[in-house]
Amino acid sequence: MLDITLPKFQWGQSVVAAVDLYNDGSLPDAPGDALLVAAGGPGEVVQVGRHEQAQLSVYLVDFGVAVLGCLEDELARAPELAR
Repeated sequence: MLDITLPKFQWGQSVVAAVDLYNDGSLPDAPGDALLVAAGGPGEVVQVGRHEQAQLSVYLVDFGVAVLGCLEDELARAPELAR
């Protein structure tokens, strides 16, 4: 039996980068290993997918400078803004 977990983040949710995000070659116009988003950089989840073989949720996140594919451990919930 497979242990299926629900995604931690949802479409449209505000998130921040939990770690520095570097180009892994998926952005050919950016230099290799270039810092794309510093830890704490804000973004919005624009799509949620799943890698079935690895049983992992995968997120497309719009960070403004680029839309990046991220794993759950690379993201954190955005802090609530004081009103």
